[in-house]
Amino acid sequence: MPTVSVKWQKEVFSGIEIDTSQPPIVFKSQLYTLTGVPPERQKIMVKGGILKDDADWSTLGVKDGQKLMMIGTADEIVKAPEKGPVFVEDLPEEEQVVVLGHSAGLYNLGNTCYMNSTLQCLHSVPELKSALLSYSDTGRGNGIDQASHNLTLATRNTFGELDQSVRPVAPLQFLQTLRKKYPQFAQQHNNVYMQQDAEECWTQLVYTLSQTLTSDASESAALSMKQLFGIDLVSRVHCAESGEESTETESVYSLKCHISQDVNHLHEGLKHGLKTELEKVSPALGRTAIYTRESRINELPRYLTVQFVRFFWKRESNQKAKILRKVDYPLELDVYEFCSDELKQKLQAPRQMLRDAENAKFGLKTEVKASSSKENEGSSSTAGDSSSMDIDKADPSVPKKQLTGVYDLVAVLTHKGRSADSGHYVGWVKQDNGKWIEFDDDNPNIRKEEDILKLSGGGDWHMAYICLYKARVAESKS
Repeated sequence: MPTVSVKWQKEVFSGIEIDTSQPPIVFKSQLYTLTGVPPERQKIMVKGGILKDDADWSTLGVKDGQKLMMIGTADEIVKAPEKGPVFVEDLPEEEQVVVLGHSAGLYNLGNTCYMNSTLQCLHSVPELKSALLSYSDTGRGNGIDQASHNLTLATRNTFGELDQSVRPVAPLQFLQTLRKKYPQFAQQHNNVYMQQDAEECWTQLVYTLSQTLTSDASESAALSMKQLFGIDLVSRVHCAESGEESTETESVYSLKCHISQDVNHLHEGLKHGLKTELEKVSPALGRTAIYTRESRINELPRYLTVQFVRFFWKRESNQKAKILRKVDYPLELDVYEFCSDELKQKLQAPRQMLRDAENAKFGLKTEVKASSSKENEGSSSTAGDSSSMDIDKADPSVPKKQLTGVYDLVAVLTHKGRSADSGHYVGWVKQDNGKWIEFDDDNPNIRKEEDILKLSGGGDWHMAYICLYKARVAESKS
């Protein structure tokens, strides 16, 4: 990698390494951190004219020790207001979003929209940011490897930059540590970094954080990744041919929405995903046989991740092909029907509290019905196990928040294109004020709720690939 110096105004920045395997936009991002001049304002003189974001370094003849000249104006330092107070309602809509907490975009560092969209969606989880803030800079307990530790720190630092900046952020540190931890994201074709699958990026990042953000590694007040995103499943595995039956349990971090000709809605896809067939050796038959696995949710998370299984391996073209079928998804998702009988019993009381609270909010009277003996048994059982549904247990003076099985959509990661390894990924995130922001790399745009429901597929437009839902909780004083 050649090392150059850059002259900007009266300053000279020496010893800047150029990674010629990455596009010039990465070099410009380095200069942005040194000078404060955004990449779009930078004019860097090279052989043949001004350096373009997608130029080929091999044709520019940049040599080791060469001195480059840059022209551009840095971001202005914020000065004290000269005018009197301005009310938020009087500001343009775009500025209102900034004042109310709208975070910055992320520069695309060369086919990194898969990473940017993942970061923006996960950045919308305040409890995750709290857990990251409580993570120790030096502590690497529980045998955590250095690469996982570094990726956790890079996630925390990137989230911090997004919260503190109005200008787009260049996630260089995160990209470098991600590629070091997971080399598949450093794959190149013709010396250009390839597009990657956003779901793989999401899964690997969540897995890493689940290893590092444990109760031992962070403060007790911070929720672990298991509490935030973990889903416990209990499965009945049955072989119709031999009559064998067994029960299995597992923890996962997302539910799968399988797509077929019969699936038009998320609920139908989730049903398909929770009932699958597998082939394994039957001890009773002494050979392989077909087993049916029927799974139910046995423990719910604070945030529910749903992945639309839109890609499959197509042997003819030797690539991941995309299922374009339209699959509608709701703004409010109730997963009660997918829960185990044990969990359903625990959910009964919180769900009734939620209904009562929502009825009171809209001025409706709460209906009191005579409970059947079965419901009474469920209520008594729930009362004994209600602590398992509590979210906030630390302070007894604070009303307890209990999961209800009802979730609200807070983020959508979409893909536009025909293949997982090409096309474009975008993150759509709901703000605290109820508005939605489309994070298209470094270009955030305000969107309406109706725009979000149009991301269900059926054409070449952006379509939902991952949906993130936040639990709607019931509060009890006791």
